[in-house]
Amino acid sequence: MKVPIEVEDEKNEAMEPEPVEPEDVDPESEEAEAEDVVEDVDPDEERARVEAAIRAGEEAAERELAADASKIREERDELQKKLADVEDQIEAAKKEASEATERMLRLQADWDNYRRRTAAERLAEKERAAEKLVTNLLPVIDDIERAIEHAGVTEGDTQFQQFVDGVSAVHAKMLGVLEKEGVEPIDPVGEPFEPLAHQAVGRVEDKDAFDETVAQVYQKGYKMGDKVIRTAMVTVTYGGPKRPAEEE
Repeated sequence: MKVPIEVEDEKNEAMEPEPVEPEDVDPESEEAEAEDVVEDVDPDEERARVEAAIRAGEEAAERELAADASKIREERDELQKKLADVEDQIEAAKKEASEATERMLRLQADWDNYRRRTAAERLAEKERAAEKLVTNLLPVIDDIERAIEHAGVTEGDTQFQQFVDGVSAVHAKMLGVLEKEGVEPIDPVGEPFEPLAHQAVGRVEDKDAFDETVAQVYQKGYKMGDKVIRTAMVTVTYGGPKRPAEEE
């Protein structure tokens, strides 16, 4: 049978600190020391410290305000720079818009001029083509007129008379077609001589007619609109009185 043996814990006893009894403190001595400290403070030094603290606070506030003002100025300058850039962009955009408008107006004017010029050229080409056709038909009309004028119809020759009447009807139709196209004959018998529309091929003395009057038309002239496409071949009188000036 085993018997338990009690063993002292020397290690634990060694680690426990020994209690320290507090020293006796006299409250009256502490109050005396505090009063000595208060009595040792100089009022001027205390005032100087307060003023220094106030100045330090004011300087710190001034520095902070200066920093804020500088920051605000920088932001203002940045905004002004951005505003200037935006204004430059607006001016550039306005200039481009103005130039584009001018180009558009020039193009529109060029297009209008081109259309008018093209239309005028087409009209002139059409008039030239019609004038050429009419000019080529005029000798045919002259031959028909001469044939009708020199046709000798014998009395009782009904068939020949019908033939001449048919040719006259064809001649009238041709003149009608030309009239629709603005073609008019120039047959100035008894009218004053006009050098731009008449071609004098002879002179005839006639004291009863005004001087320079068309006496006879050898070949009719024609005009298309306001343009004379063929002058009339005429004889002109001379020896008569001068024609009086026409009143306006």
